[in-house]
Amino acid sequence: MIRKPLRPLALVLEARAAGKNPGDIERENIKDRHEQARDASRSRAESRLLVLILAFISLFALVAVRMGALSVSEPMEPQSSYSGPSIVAQRGNIVDRQGRILAINLDTHSLYATPQDMVEPELAAQALAQIFPDLDQQDLLRWFTGSRKFLWVKKKLSPEQKQAVHDLGEPGLKFGPRELRLYPNGSLAAHVLGGASFGREDVAAAEVVGVAGVEKTFDDFLRDPSYAGQELQLTVDLSIQSAVEQVLRGGMMLMNAKGAAGILMDANTGEIISVVSLPDFDPNDRPAPPTKGNPADSPLFNRAIQGVYELGSTFKIFAAAQALEMGLVTPDTMIDIRGPLKWGKFRITDFHNYGNELSVHDIIKKSSNIGSARLALQIGADKQQEFLKSLGFFEPTSVEMVEASGGRPKYPKDWKDISTITISYGHGLSATPMHLAAAYASLLNGGYKITPTLLKRDFYERGPRVVSPQTSRQAREMLRSVVKEGTATFGNVPGYAVAGKTGTADKPIETGGGYYEDRVISTFASAFPAHDPKYVLVVTMDEPELSTGIEPKRTAGWTAVPVAAEIITRVAPLLGLRPEIEPSAQLGVTQTSN
Repeated sequence: MIRKPLRPLALVLEARAAGKNPGDIERENIKDRHEQARDASRSRAESRLLVLILAFISLFALVAVRMGALSVSEPMEPQSSYSGPSIVAQRGNIVDRQGRILAINLDTHSLYATPQDMVEPELAAQALAQIFPDLDQQDLLRWFTGSRKFLWVKKKLSPEQKQAVHDLGEPGLKFGPRELRLYPNGSLAAHVLGGASFGREDVAAAEVVGVAGVEKTFDDFLRDPSYAGQELQLTVDLSIQSAVEQVLRGGMMLMNAKGAAGILMDANTGEIISVVSLPDFDPNDRPAPPTKGNPADSPLFNRAIQGVYELGSTFKIFAAAQALEMGLVTPDTMIDIRGPLKWGKFRITDFHNYGNELSVHDIIKKSSNIGSARLALQIGADKQQEFLKSLGFFEPTSVEMVEASGGRPKYPKDWKDISTITISYGHGLSATPMHLAAAYASLLNGGYKITPTLLKRDFYERGPRVVSPQTSRQAREMLRSVVKEGTATFGNVPGYAVAGKTGTADKPIETGGGYYEDRVISTFASAFPAHDPKYVLVVTMDEPELSTGIEPKRTAGWTAVPVAAEIITRVAPLLGLRPEIEPSAQLGVTQTSN
């Protein structure tokens, strides 16, 4: 900007020529310059004032908006900051096949202390010891008056406990939100669910992680935020699980058994409707794993999935079915059963003297060890292994539980002829009750391999064929005769034709080899209705002993069979099965099953 001179030479000369005073020109120019400076200063002041007014208006508007938001928000306690990665606490629900809750999250609180904020640590320690009897007052006082700046007091609080602590009014005691995994049915289906615990934790959240059962198997799914709101639906039916567990527990007490297991499975899809292992536990208060002794004695041990046992005479139907499938025999073929059967240093005998020969049908009905051994020798070791492998006896079951990998069958590495003989009647090969249930379902459902599952699906693929429909039918007929006239007559359930096979195996000594003389594993593997099996039921009892007579009774016919019959009586109506007339193909008429 070029400033105007105060005394322009041209104007001064003109003024002198006209006889005027040149100083007037200078005073006029000074006046103009002052007026211009005043106008510029006023304009700047007005602009600054406008900006200041707008700033104040914006700040007051922001304060008003914030105050309005606070007025409609819920009050909450201030939380300590946490700089680590965020914790996703929400975990999906687990439901049964009917959609009923098996596992759910419950909103609760944790209790922590910041001793530097405490006003009366002595009174706080005394009051907390009264609210939480498991806490020691002296320990609390030592922590509250020490150098620690932060400490957990309780990871989980009930609403009553939270209110009691809140009423103390101690500013150094603070609450953090928590999501607690709750199992509303207590110990029901405990081994299936397994349990959950806290993983990473901070004062504002805690990570809930599965520690066993389906909680651990499907942990990624249950914790994944992208599946929020989706439930994990199992094949287990809560009502049937309760009935099976109640009967099995009563039978275990009546038979003075050390433990018991029960599996109810859909024979056509492999869906596990119920699986029970006793003794059990409450997943809301899961006990610690044992650090010494036999792990199988812990209530955490799942006898149905992890328990690897010799399953005794329940295996005899496999030898008979394979011999039928190979065309070596028919149900009426007579087999030499004169005993004892000597093989090297071994002597094979029968529980009773059944004469010189029995038909294949009667070998199963009367449960002849020698007869089964003769059939197995006709089959041969290689074919026997191939057939048992097709039924799943060489690998752990694929049921969706982390414990399933621990149920690996035990079989001889050097499969000699004596192994072929003993395995034909259930000794020398150990497997889990779940293996047995899957094998019976595959054999009796028409001959299609099934895979046991706990995951509810809309569609199940049929597995490969293991035997022909004719062999499957013949096996059902033989097993039905076991219940009607053989070793499992206590398994007859009026209106529900049951087919099954008993098995009583001496229990091996844990150390030193050999077998106990007075301890057994008794098993009853069954299917119903016998003519068209819908379900398979396996009941296994560990060291049962019925003491109602002169001599104690331990065999499956006296122990596992009555328990299984009571289970079928209770659950068949719950499964939607009506009592029906049993077909009788021999006479061309029908008769009521009894």
